Amino acid sequence: MNIEEILCINTYPKLDLHGFDRDTAKVMINDFINEQYKLKNKYIVIIHGIGKGIIKKVTLDTLKTNKKVLEYHIVYNNTGSTIVKLDL
Repeated sequence: MNIEEILCINTYPKLDLHGFDRDTAKVMINDFINEQYKLKNKYIVIIHGIGKGIIKKVTLDTLKTNKKVLEYHIVYNNTGSTIVKLDL
């Protein structure tokens, strides 16, 4: 990802996982990716929060195994969010 793509983070569709458990978060991430893939949104943001890192780990593990995900990075100025590039 280049800097222009990262700077546009406020315009990308977002999924906020605050308050969800691991299993629900995993399902929601995959559903959100599938929906945004169909809508041809190349970039999305997943807000997992910082906390104890449980939902962040689930998020990164889920992104790692999803075939529609091309790459992902923790947002440099907000470690509670991950920007995702879909393989469109």
